[in-house]
Order: sequence, then C-alpha cells, then structure tokens
Amino acid sequence: MSSATHRLSFRRLVMAIVVAIAVASGGFFAYQAWASNQADPAPDPWFAAYVDVTATPSYEFESATKESSKEVMLSFIVAAKDGACTPTWGTAYTMDEAAVSLDLDRRIARLQQQGGDVGISFGGLLNDELATGCTDHNALVAAYNSVLNRYASTTIDLDIEGENLTDTAAGERRAAAIASLQESRRAAGEDLAVWLTLPAATFGLTEDGTTAVAQMLDAGVDVSGVNIMTMNFGESLADGETSGAASIRSLQETHRQLGVLYDQAGIELTDATIWTKLGATPMIGQNDNEDEVFTMKDAVALNEFALEKGTGRMSMWSLNRDTTCGPNYADVTRVSDACSGVAQGDLFFADVLAEGYDGHVASSAKTITTEEPADPADFVDDPATSPYAIWQEDASYLAGAKIVWHRNVYQAKWWTRGEVPDNPVLNSWETPWTLVGPVLEGETPVKVPTVPEGTYSNWNGTSAYEEGDRVLFDGVPYEAKWWNQGDSPAAFSSDPDGTPWAPLTTEQIKSLSDGSGTTGGAGDLAPADTEG
Repeated sequence: MSSATHRLSFRRLVMAIVVAIAVASGGFFAYQAWASNQADPAPDPWFAAYVDVTATPSYEFESATKESSKEVMLSFIVAAKDGACTPTWGTAYTMDEAAVSLDLDRRIARLQQQGGDVGISFGGLLNDELATGCTDHNALVAAYNSVLNRYASTTIDLDIEGENLTDTAAGERRAAAIASLQESRRAAGEDLAVWLTLPAATFGLTEDGTTAVAQMLDAGVDVSGVNIMTMNFGESLADGETSGAASIRSLQETHRQLGVLYDQAGIELTDATIWTKLGATPMIGQNDNEDEVFTMKDAVALNEFALEKGTGRMSMWSLNRDTTCGPNYADVTRVSDACSGVAQGDLFFADVLAEGYDGHVASSAKTITTEEPADPADFVDDPATSPYAIWQEDASYLAGAKIVWHRNVYQAKWWTRGEVPDNPVLNSWETPWTLVGPVLEGETPVKVPTVPEGTYSNWNGTSAYEEGDRVLFDGVPYEAKWWNQGDSPAAFSSDPDGTPWAPLTTEQIKSLSDGSGTTGGAGDLAPADTEG
C-alpha cells in the first residue's frame, strides 16, 4: 500500500488553515465548542483466550472454574473442502456434525449458562477462510450469519493470515460481506463487533495486514479493533530481545499504523481511542520459531503495558496449551497443541494475561465508532513552552536532533530536510522521525549546547584541511571527513554525502561543553591559519 512521504495529509493541511483563520478572526473558541463532541466511553477491556475446537485431546472449555477462562474465542470456522460457501470447523465437521460428534452446541450453552460467553473466529493459517473461495456475495453473507446465529454470538473474529491474507480479491469480498452483515444486523437492532486478527512483526502490521484493515474501513465496516498476533517475530526480533519486549514494540508500531489508517479513511480518532481498538494475542510458551519462548515474565510485562495504554482486548493461543508438558513429552521445543513447553508450576498464562481485563466479549459489540475532531490548539506550537526548536521546512537536521511539531517531540533517525515529522506513513522506515512523546506542561526551552569559546577556528576557504580537522562555520562545529580545500561546510545541507564536512552531533558538542570530550590533539583542532 503506497503512501505519500513528502507531503502533509489533506486533513492536517485543512486543520492548519482552520487554526490560522480561527486565531485571526477570534473564532477559535467557537471552533473548540464545535469540536468538543466525544465518542461514547469505551467498553471495559476484555480477555478471551482461543480454544482450538478440533484439537485432540478436546479441551473442556465449558467446565471453566476461573473467571479468566469463562470467555473464549472458539476457532476456526473455515470453508468446507467440497463447498466454498459452507462453514465448517477446521474442515472436519459441519456445524450439524459438530453438534453431534463434539456436543459443541450443548457445551456452548453450558458455558453461557454459567455466565460465560463465546466469540467465533474465522480463518486461521491452515485452511481457506470463507471469503477465499466463496465468490457469491449473498451466499457469503449468509454463511457468516448462519454461524453467528447458530452460536448466539455478537462477536466475529477474522483471523486472516497466510494465503487468506495475501489474496486481495478475497479481502475485498470479505470486507463487502461483513459490511452488509453488520449493516443489516444493526438495522434490526442487533449488535455485531468485528475484530481483525492479523500477523505482526516488531515493526507492526505487514503491508498485507494494513491492506486488510484499509479494505474493511473503505467498505464501511465499523471495525471494533485489530488484534495482532504477537508471536513468531522471526528476523524482525532484535538480538537479545525478549518476546515480551518484542510484543510491546509491535503494539506500539501497530498503534501508529492504525492511527494512519483511520486518518486515511477520513475518520479522526484520538490516540486513546486507537489504543482501545487494539488487542494482543501471544503464543504462550514455546513458539513455532524454536528460539522464541513467551514466558510468564513476558506475560506480566505485556499485561502491564497493555493495561497502561488501555488496549481493548487481550487473548492468547491457546487455552488448550496452558499447562506444563508431561514427562513423556520429551522435546518441548517441538510445539504441542496440548501444553506450553515451559515449566508453569502452579501458574496459568490465562490468569496473568487476564489481570485487569474485566469486560466481556460482547462489550465491544455495542460500541459504535464516533469521530473525534481534533482540537486546533493541539497543533499550535509556542517556542516559549517548547523544550526544543520548532521544526522548520527549510532547516537540516542531523541524526539524533530533537524538534517540536504539533505539540509533540520528535527525534531524527538520520539526516533529514523538508520531511514533515507527523506525515502519516504506514511503515516506520518511511519517515526519518521517531515520535518521542508530547510536550509536557510547564516545559521551557532546553539550552542548546555550544562548544566553548575558542575551541575551534572559523573555516577559511583558502586553507587545506586533513581528515579529522574541526572548524566553526556560522557558529556550528564541523569535522572534515577527508582532505579538502575550498569546500564550504554549507554544502552539507543540500548534499550531506558529497561534502567533505559533517557537523558534530549534539552528543559530541555536549561532551566538549562538559569537559568529557577531547578538545585538543592531532586531527581535532583546525590548522592555526584558518581564522577568518
């Protein structure tokens, strides 16, 4: 999915114009009153672990004795091998067959009798999700509807991965069918929550994942949330990074991406609301990748972070696996459907991950997404109350430089010029800026470090400079990357790679200012005849 990297979004451009007009005309407070309408309070966050319905041995989800296991996400409804529009459980049972062979209907009723509830998950990795092969719109809508009616569920979970995810035509069919289903149910006074469960790396959703979300939004689906599979990170995992830390990083990046996707869909939501539309599903214990293990410590870290941010959902794969493997299971690095592969003692992953998630599966079904127009004051930067300089389009910024833009602090990842800090891009590598956080109340400008007076001589166009020589140019210290003569440091702003000069970093200047760096010695000071 392409995105514009070098321009302001239309919404932000309009917002800037509105702010300018409002301030100039005295209508600022009128606008604030207009923009004050907020969405309904978000439902309580909920926890529902996945249960593999067709796994052997069968997991008795209906016998839940703990609150953490009374709400479950049953998986997976997929297309029958001999009928693309016929829903089945894992291709092994039709719904009627599951009622007889698995006693599934009676077991669901038993769970609901005890105050529990179920959501239904469609798709998974191994088989065709209904939309992959069912090309008739009405038949597809009817197939989804028949499942929800059969199990009295108001929550649909679309676990889209593998070839089901890369098939964009199937994605369009799926989005259109779900939009029709949701619209008809709401028209009849019935609720329907739509959750997308998608694979993620530490950099967030893949391109196919962002496309899947965009398809739903473009079709008019009121997406309750995006639940990311925080597992099997592969090459995106940093050296020494724990599964918990990777999961947190993945959530942060997906939050940013989801904000962009809603922005592109013309739906303005606050950061807090975007967090309520996020969920996480770790694979407890041993992951499919042998080197990745999600431990109890990881579960605690993920739970604490998710609660702090206000994510709307927490799940896990799976309740079937939430136990220590027995002594006869010799190779715990080989993933089992019936145990976690780690020593759990008396602890259960479900208890740890469910902590603080007191809502119910059906909670989000009643919530209708409401646009939340931004307050123009959030986009007005005041140098007197900003810790760093306000971003300027014609200024050059080195790696590590910090600026303020629209009441947020950003840090440059590499040299940049003219790249809007909050330009909405789906992938973090598309922007040279990292969002650090908001400008805090009571902040004042941070003193910009400067080199002590007399540290370096001014650059002279007639002098020759060796690699490592340092000079001052317009008050900024530069270091020579190679021998040069007559090459002005000014060229760095337009051609940082081609010029022989590079400005010192903020860290280098700080070290000189506080006396921790070297201010003399070979290759450090400019030649004595360079004063100009």
